[in-house]
Amino acid sequence: MDIRHYKKILLDKQQELLNSANTNESAADVVELDQSKVGRLSRMDALQAQAMSLETKRRSQLELTKIKSALLRIENNEYGHCLHCDNEIPENRLEIDPAATLCINCASQLEQ
Repeated sequence: MDIRHYKKILLDKQQELLNSANTNESAADVVELDQSKVGRLSRMDALQAQAMSLETKRRSQLELTKIKSALLRIENNEYGHCLHCDNEIPENRLEIDPAATLCINCASQLEQ
């Protein structure tokens, strides 16, 4: 397994998420409730956009946490092994999700 390949993928994804977070900060700003400045429908649109932005931010933070964990496993020579059964995680699974912590079998068992 080429650990450097997966480390590069993880670092690139991390940077992409950090850049995205910086550009989306204003969408999560507090929406003004003054109807004299903003119409009711515009305010509803702004509230919806704010909620979507906050959810996107939450998901990005979760993904960043997973990436940091994967990078730490790389540093500790534990990357690519299932945290549940300690078997190797297949490379095709790591290509899809380089931050994967479980092999397919363990992930399937936990979903049930």
